[in-house]
Amino acid sequence: MDDTNWTSVSEFVLLGLSERLDLQPLIFAGLLTTYLVNLAGNSLLLGAVWADPRLRSPMYFLLSQLAVVDVSFASITLPQALVHVLTQHRAVPFASCMAQLFIFMAVGNMEGYLLAAMAYDRYVAICNPLHYATVVTRPLCLKMAAISWAVVIPHSLLHTVMAARLRYCSRRLQHFFCDLPPLLHLSCTRPFSNELAAFTEGVLVVLAPFVFILASYACIGVTVGRLRSSHGLLKALSTCGSHLTVVILFYGTVTWLYFRPASSYSQERDRQVAIFYTAVAPALNPLIYSLRSKDVAVALRRARRKILARGVLGTPSLPIPANSH
Repeated sequence: MDDTNWTSVSEFVLLGLSERLDLQPLIFAGLLTTYLVNLAGNSLLLGAVWADPRLRSPMYFLLSQLAVVDVSFASITLPQALVHVLTQHRAVPFASCMAQLFIFMAVGNMEGYLLAAMAYDRYVAICNPLHYATVVTRPLCLKMAAISWAVVIPHSLLHTVMAARLRYCSRRLQHFFCDLPPLLHLSCTRPFSNELAAFTEGVLVVLAPFVFILASYACIGVTVGRLRSSHGLLKALSTCGSHLTVVILFYGTVTWLYFRPASSYSQERDRQVAIFYTAVAPALNPLIYSLRSKDVAVALRRARRKILARGVLGTPSLPIPANSH
């Protein structure tokens, strides 16, 4: 039997963000705060979109999908990291590690495709506004989401299977979750086939939505450049500014982490970058993109007034004590 088809470890020990015991309370507080901010911000956005009929447009449907992905992105890694910090028991079975890798890659890549769908939405809204309502529809958004899942799931499965077939010489993983670069770093030999897949199929799948986003914004730039109204220019910039910020944050970290040879892997630096795009960026997205929208802000205020009104109306009146005189 070819020994390259089995692994030499049955579990991995995740060393976390730091092995220093004095830093564990600080790490726990930081991760917990970031996770709670993520849940609160994205939950508020989801509640506003699904509860307010005024936010049933395709753009807000895509925003709600982005919120679901952001919550999932953080939930795949942070709860496990929090438990490891509390218990200091950091062993993860091999099968669980591979499952986490698969789900993490699928959800992470899905965020890129959702950002590409949003770029198309902005392109039509600015470059072809008269036909926006007939071009960008809810069925089209559903089709784009389904096609995206059909692309990212086989991609994630391919790299997970290839990682599972490697022979590992150590079970100590210098990370706080099972990710592809630190796993490749533990391989007994240089994982040439894995790197080749990352730089061919991986580049095609991961960077294809980024190229689409660049092409969309090139067309938007041409259209905006023709505007002679300063009001129209400012409106176009405000429409695209938040989306561009999220795109830069996401793809800046993804290209840094995943499209380098394993020989250039830096454990400490890459863990710092990973905590940013797995925890911090998903928590910032609803603030940067969604909650800055006037429509969402109005919907949240309206929902707050309804909740307060129901609370006041639903408060039972206190019984009046009988007069003892």
